Amino acid sequence: MATRVLDLNGNEESESHFPPGAAVVIGGSGGIGCEICERLARHGTDVALTYRSNADAAGRAVEAIEQSGRRGLSRPLDLADAAAVRAFFDEVAGEFGRIHTTIFAVGADIPMVHVCEIDEHDWARTIDGDLTGFFNVVKAAVPHLRSHGGSLVAVSSAGLRRHPPRDILSTVPKAGIEAIIRGVAREEGRFGVRANAVALGVVEAGHFHRVEQELSPEFIEAMRRNTAMRRLGTAREAADAVVFLASSASSYTTGQSLTVDGGYSV
Repeated sequence: MATRVLDLNGNEESESHFPPGAAVVIGGSGGIGCEICERLARHGTDVALTYRSNADAAGRAVEAIEQSGRRGLSRPLDLADAAAVRAFFDEVAGEFGRIHTTIFAVGADIPMVHVCEIDEHDWARTIDGDLTGFFNVVKAAVPHLRSHGGSLVAVSSAGLRRHPPRDILSTVPKAGIEAIIRGVAREEGRFGVRANAVALGVVEAGHFHRVEQELSPEFIEAMRRNTAMRRLGTAREAADAVVFLASSASSYTTGQSLTVDGGYSV
């Protein structure tokens, strides 16, 4: 049965760009993650999301999903616990019948420092939480995506295209994540699994608001000037790019990283 949903331009259409089942959003309680959840629901799919500690934000994300007429589910999840990650995916598959999409929208809280000033513990914590966490998600998600085909999308960083000073703790794990994305795309395509990344510039949501206090107004203004469009991005713009790559609208696209940065990397 077709569901009344919005197409990727925001217009009403008769069929969803997603098959029956659920999309999983890892990190769905964050500023960008929550927007991704809502956009997925508005485009016609149920959504299961995870959060680390912010149960209130996760609850609001579920409310937004349900207000769009879809089913929502949230669970706390430690991405370092591989067994717990597998159990979560099994639970979602049992609850919704199928997982057709997995989106990784996690970003670690990091100090903004130059490479040679990084504390060893911050390095290990960031790599374990972001890169190893993504590996655990991929290991758990791909068997479910293989069963009927599906899509894996990771939120990455435009800093891989043009180095942003003092942001190396963000870009290093994202480089590893993009390498895994390409590996999955190449190896799992024969099972109908697509894998892509969205490399974001500075977006005024989530992580940006947490690190904003560490940055001077002059530094933030320089961020704006360094983009071709002379502004920062929005959560909606980030989410729309993610949903596009996750959906059947990009059914012949895999192994790619779409840069959404307002021209920062140009």
